[in-house]
Amino acid sequence: MLVLLDNGHGSLINGTYQTPGKRKDWSDKGVIYEGEFNRAIVNGIIEQLTFLKIPYVNIAPEYRDVRLETRVRRANAYPAKDSFYLSVHSNAGGGNGSEFFTSPGDTKSDKIATIFGEAYQKEFPNRRLRSDFSDGDLDKEQHFYVLTKTKMPAVLTENFFMDNLEEFRHFLNTRQGRQRIIDFHVKAIIRVKIELFKEQAPMNFKP
Repeated sequence: MLVLLDNGHGSLINGTYQTPGKRKDWSDKGVIYEGEFNRAIVNGIIEQLTFLKIPYVNIAPEYRDVRLETRVRRANAYPAKDSFYLSVHSNAGGGNGSEFFTSPGDTKSDKIATIFGEAYQKEFPNRRLRSDFSDGDLDKEQHFYVLTKTKMPAVLTENFFMDNLEEFRHFLNTRQGRQRIIDFHVKAIIRVKIELFKEQAPMNFKP
């Protein structure tokens, strides 16, 4: 199994944020740039996957904002049957909690998203899971470009809300909070490897 990691949006180059919007300035409480957060989470996932010897590719390692078409083209260069695409984000819009997106329809992506949602609930049992069970599973379905144009199963995670001060202060802008977000992603990846790709658990993995 190959994990194709996509840290959404651009990051900071010489102190200049590369993606218009996609940030929240809390004045004296701090500022969060979504693209920086996304990269921090993906880099933490990469560190653990390297230790666990789980193959991965960072689809957009640049700090500039890589076009969606480029991200998808890079991903589709890899074998679809042996990989899945994971796009990491943080939300905004006045809500709370986390949610997991796939493309419309009943696909393998739904099963992957369910595993991620369950891993999130186990790590954050007192936080809201923003779900849609209308089709029998917890993921939300949208025509996001990276979900509909990739050849392999694809899931997009929205991790808490940048414009929710509590979630900013406790999860998105703390080392401990970010580590917990990294950890549930990695635990979900391991479950996907074992349950859906029918591969052995990493030898140095301790559940």
